[in-house]
Amino acid sequence: MALIRMTKVHPNATVPEAAPPSSNGSSAVLTVWKKSLLFNCDGFTVFDAKGDLVFRVDNYMSHNKALIVLMDASGNSLLTIRRKKLSWLVFDGETATNPRFSVKKNINPLNTKCLVHVSSPAGKPEAVHVIEGSYVQRCCAMYDKNRRQVAEIKPKETAVKGVAFGTDVFRLIVEPEFDMAISMAIVIILDQMF
Repeated sequence: MALIRMTKVHPNATVPEAAPPSSNGSSAVLTVWKKSLLFNCDGFTVFDAKGDLVFRVDNYMSHNKALIVLMDASGNSLLTIRRKKLSWLVFDGETATNPRFSVKKNINPLNTKCLVHVSSPAGKPEAVHVIEGSYVQRCCAMYDKNRRQVAEIKPKETAVKGVAFGTDVFRLIVEPEFDMAISMAIVIILDQMF
């Protein structure tokens, strides 16, 4: 499948090659906008704290949610999300072999705090990460298998009192030891689920 590559759409001068985990030891605070920068496309646009474009998702076929590609600011494919019957698989680049991880909705009625389980690929069904909270309210956190918080979704605060962004603009806070691209892929899957 050929993807259309676009040049940079954000006015800042530099475009990162790829979005690495935060390397300065502090959490990366990303602003996620549930809107494509392209006309007539569904998607996401993600900016860092400096206002630089970090990630984008431009779904040219809004009716096709079975295949979604997470791109860096330059339009290079980072991760591909493919929906299966009861789960979502995440692959490197635009490949369809050897998934990095899978995401399944929690179906245990006794565990109402847990939204989804993020698991290793085939053969290792144990949860590597769990997401708890409410994605609909943009208030949830991701924990690793040792119950350390590695990412969090929060509503975006405004500088002007009485002005609200709604649920289309929110913050994704990623801890330095966690990959920002993986956390964004999980946000996209959460959006598909809820």
